[in-house]
Amino acid sequence: MDVRFPKVGEGADGGKVVSVLVKVGDTISAGQTILELESEKAIAPIPSPAGGKITAISVKEGDTITVGSVLLSLEGGNGDGASASASPATNKAAAPRAARPVVADDDDDDLLPAATEDEGPVPAASPYVRKVARELGIPLSRVRGSASGGRVVVEDLARYIGKLESQVARAGKYAEAPQGLSFPLVNQDFAVFGPVTSEPLTPLRKIISVRMVENKVTLPHVTQFADADMSGIEALRAQFKADYEKAGSKLTPTPFLIKALVETLQKYPKFNASLQEVAETLIIKHYYHIGIAVDTDAGLLVPVLRDADKKSLLQIAKELTEIAALARDRKLSPDSMKGGSFTVSNQGAIGGSHFTPIINKPEVAILGLGKTSLKPVVTAEGKIEARPILPLTISYDHRVIDGGSAARFTVDLVKAIETFPASAVKL
Repeated sequence: MDVRFPKVGEGADGGKVVSVLVKVGDTISAGQTILELESEKAIAPIPSPAGGKITAISVKEGDTITVGSVLLSLEGGNGDGASASASPATNKAAAPRAARPVVADDDDDDLLPAATEDEGPVPAASPYVRKVARELGIPLSRVRGSASGGRVVVEDLARYIGKLESQVARAGKYAEAPQGLSFPLVNQDFAVFGPVTSEPLTPLRKIISVRMVENKVTLPHVTQFADADMSGIEALRAQFKADYEKAGSKLTPTPFLIKALVETLQKYPKFNASLQEVAETLIIKHYYHIGIAVDTDAGLLVPVLRDADKKSLLQIAKELTEIAALARDRKLSPDSMKGGSFTVSNQGAIGGSHFTPIINKPEVAILGLGKTSLKPVVTAEGKIEARPILPLTISYDHRVIDGGSAARFTVDLVKAIETFPASAVKL
């Protein structure tokens, strides 16, 4: 019996093997984890659908696998064989639809023959995938879909681009992107200018690359800049710091800022919305799930703090610590990074001032926070004082939000920060 990688959920069509937890000769049971897979910005355990003795292992650490890839072979299987391996007839029929790993080899089976409307049908794909392909200039008729029924998903587009890059690399020159792409692919030999090292992109970095390009190209970004006086919040932190430590949490500025943000979002619901592009409808969300961008060694991850409007400052502080630790240890589940309504990118712990964050589509705005630092401020009495000033920016989708609304939102957010009530901090 061949155990194949199953379809484990929407969008989970493949990934990179980060560890193989069994070896040839082991006897395993149905449901036992056999490997860990890096997919959709998370590391997920993959269980065996059947039990038996392992006679062969077909993957190793670092391999890229897709739905239908053979993981290992069993003898004396005890379990539902149909779930582990389809019948030979079924496998034969499905074989042309199986996607291949992104590798620089001499096999271009992932690049289907060019087709026009008269030559053949365009494969099935969601409106979102069709829009990404259209913006990147990728003809869907040239992409082999890896999902059920040959449906094309975002990962197939990334795989297609990888194949094109391999073609150009084999040609050994810098060339205009073939097969309909509307931008050139870089394939320059930089070693002629001096010493270099080469690092292959990880599956996570490839996903980030595709999504950042799509977000930046398809959304008309405008960014609003402001500064907020953190004197009041810093005084509250000093006053209640010991109480929070006794309750098992550090009282950092971030929970305050999230509370102030949610208060402002409730006054400006269009900032907590998504544009349904196909239906041409604006979806106003009545929940406040705040995405928290976390810097990790593997790349940027955005776990979601759910129902921030219903949680106390202490609950938010504890949960922020927990999800940041899970993100850095790569233990976030795919579901924990879905469903956000607004994202915060906080670089304050690193340093720097204002920056222009890219909106996390399908959201319509994002808040960027810099490092709080002492700056001279002219008070209402005309005196000059050193105050802790927080630089902040709001990037917004100009299709949904006008400049006047963004200015008012920013002014009210600054006010919510500077007048944060002590009653919201008390335990």
